[in-house]
Amino acid sequence: MRIIIYGAGGIGGVIGAQLFKMGQEVLLIARGAHLEKIRKDGLRYETPNGTDTLPLAATGHPSEIDFRDDDVVLLTMKAHHTLDALDTLCAVAGTEIPVVCGQNGVANERMALRRFRHVYGMLIYLPSTFLEPGTIQTTSAKTIGILDTGVFPSGIDDRVEALMELLERANFSARPTADIMRWKYGKLMINLGNALNALAPRNDEANPVRELLRAECRAVYAAANIDFTEEDEITARRGDLMKAGKINGIGRQGDSSWQGLMRGNRDIEADYLNGEIIMLGRLHGVATPANEVVLRLANEMAREGIAPQSLSAIDLLHQIQEASA
Repeated sequence: MRIIIYGAGGIGGVIGAQLFKMGQEVLLIARGAHLEKIRKDGLRYETPNGTDTLPLAATGHPSEIDFRDDDVVLLTMKAHHTLDALDTLCAVAGTEIPVVCGQNGVANERMALRRFRHVYGMLIYLPSTFLEPGTIQTTSAKTIGILDTGVFPSGIDDRVEALMELLERANFSARPTADIMRWKYGKLMINLGNALNALAPRNDEANPVRELLRAECRAVYAAANIDFTEEDEITARRGDLMKAGKINGIGRQGDSSWQGLMRGNRDIEADYLNGEIIMLGRLHGVATPANEVVLRLANEMAREGIAPQSLSAIDLLHQIQEASA
């Protein structure tokens, strides 16, 4: 099995690095300065246990790949880049290549299934950081992360079993999971806070906004009859697997949305996180003012290049209250 990681940022870079270190054949698809740096100097991989420079194979486009029957493609780009990536992949690799959606949100799998016969969902808990081209970090000092996977929309097959065994050997906790979308809907509720964490400092003042986002999510799930994992079930799955460590005395500074804005990105994946809840609310007659305000402001921040965490959570709460009136 060759693992092709499409979107070699924080998550994809860490998975690729761990697989490469245990001798697995891996190919990264990256872009821009990040690709140039990997090709020139290798991927710099920093963990609490040390730093490696890894000569991973990397390419800039699927058309440059000679695809094989044993390939599995792992998508790890942000959800708002998925559609273009899928169309590009399908044009050169065909519809039979297995595609694993290792991304936040629940829309990626549906997009993939329109184009590919074999689609899988992957639940990811992995504290990664990508702020500089050519350098990827994880602050996990024990098990690197959780990468549970199942057939979309449900089930387990031989490919899932083989992939999970492979990832387990690379120091991930990876379980075959038949009800994978139930877990991804549970994680979506948590990821509603990504845009909030990009907008305002992550402190006690933000907690009321976070609770409003999740309350709307619960109401929407109930109206749409969507099954999802509760927080205690997620906490039990995570357990003490991922011991938080530091790199050069510094712990993980922010989640992926904050990191993207810090790199100067002018887009954010909130349309497929908070936007998913807004869409479901509109379909099922549930008001979602908190998610609407957070989504609007997060998109404005990205589009206009406003410094992340420059808003006040108290002001955010006031705007939500006005929108709810």
